[in-house]
Amino acid sequence: MPTGSTVSTTYLELSQEGGGAHKFYEIVVDGVVVTVRYGRIGAAGQTQATTFATPEKARAAAAKKVGEKVRKGYAPAVRGQRAPRSVTRRQVTSAPSTARAVAPVLWRFGTGSAAFGIHVDDERCWVGNEAGDVYTLDHDGGVLARFSLPDGVKCLVADDFWIYAGCDDGKVYDLSSKLPFAAYDIAADVDIFWLDIHEGILNVSDRDGRLTVIDHEDEHQWARRSQGEHAWMIRVDDRAVYHGHYRGVTAYAPDGNSELWHTPTRGGVLFGWQEEKAVYAGTTQRVVQRLSKATGAIEATYTCDSAVYSCATSPGGRFVFAGDAASSVYCFDLDGTRLWKLGTGGGSALSMQYRDERLYLVTTDGSLVCVDASEAAISAAQQGTVPVARDVKLAAALPAYAPATAAGAVTTITQAPAGTIIVECVQDGGRLRVHVVSEGYNPTWNVQFPRTIREPGARYVVDALHAAAGGFYRVRGDIQRLL
Repeated sequence: MPTGSTVSTTYLELSQEGGGAHKFYEIVVDGVVVTVRYGRIGAAGQTQATTFATPEKARAAAAKKVGEKVRKGYAPAVRGQRAPRSVTRRQVTSAPSTARAVAPVLWRFGTGSAAFGIHVDDERCWVGNEAGDVYTLDHDGGVLARFSLPDGVKCLVADDFWIYAGCDDGKVYDLSSKLPFAAYDIAADVDIFWLDIHEGILNVSDRDGRLTVIDHEDEHQWARRSQGEHAWMIRVDDRAVYHGHYRGVTAYAPDGNSELWHTPTRGGVLFGWQEEKAVYAGTTQRVVQRLSKATGAIEATYTCDSAVYSCATSPGGRFVFAGDAASSVYCFDLDGTRLWKLGTGGGSALSMQYRDERLYLVTTDGSLVCVDASEAAISAAQQGTVPVARDVKLAAALPAYAPATAAGAVTTITQAPAGTIIVECVQDGGRLRVHVVSEGYNPTWNVQFPRTIREPGARYVVDALHAAAGGFYRVRGDIQRLL
């Protein structure tokens, strides 16, 4: 920065009791350089610096930014006086496996930090860690891309072909396009444990046993408090919201108006999975229990040898898998018969997903592990024959994508390319919405769009829009500002 110039600093905070904001905004003017730092209260945040032609222009730009923030509700504050957002990470232990055989691991990718988030689809495997890194890999372990998010990743959830990362900063980032953006901002008094999303409706479970439901426009819909705290399970479908906590599983109507059923489980719930007709709860008391979605009745119990950190099933629940605190992974038949128990070869599985005879695990050492779960491979493993696991390396030139945090961070173009779609920011009832300008789309529907780059009257070009249930559009592909 320039020396000998007068430095001025303005520090603002926006913290709403019971609301969605708990963040700071600091702007420093040093000669011709304006440095902005922002983020959740208590965190280091992100920094951007801009150089202007003269000190006068730098001061004018800073004053304009401060005015904009004050109009949005920010107020002068003293750094450090307000407590940071509460963040809880599951306290886990991981003992060595007592299984005599090790699972047939095909490949293993170390993320460099403890990880809980996992999602596997037809094309990619996703893993997110506490450093805020989300990596995508192909099914053979080839690393494709990296997203660099501002805070630790709690979990990864999918809604059709959209993928979202819930982070410790209280934001849920849409990773479906090259440019990630914050699609939801969760209230500061919610200590997030787990998330699920269904047709654009975000469901959040937290430390206090609350369930908070937010629509696609990041607006609060309803909240309920279940009977138990430490709610690590949330699963959603058209019929209900299934909330797992330390006193069992509770099902609520989608509109939140009624409790459909409550079932105590054998131990507090640490993880949840769902199939069409049943939900599965992994518990502190060494079991996975299958509950009927219709009635809440416990239909089967799958017994492990240690607390269950994660579980999953093959389609229809034909096979049930579990990962325990002792670095073992299990497979059960539909009725609860244990078919096999194998060591993971590297820590306990904190989350898992089954796909096409492969079991994907995220373990306590922060690795994404691909296990061959075919009958032939498991049979060979039980006899002591396993493949040599390939240790996947991170490519040095791997592209990394960070969220756009200001309108200026988005590429500007002067003409919309053929085949793209134009959307516009408009004032609607005191809120800044985004509607479609291009023909062939419903102009009254809102577009789920990054709040950080919205400006009144601004137009943007997007690659594609998809209509979602509930009457709104989702963006697919890149976002560019149109002059």
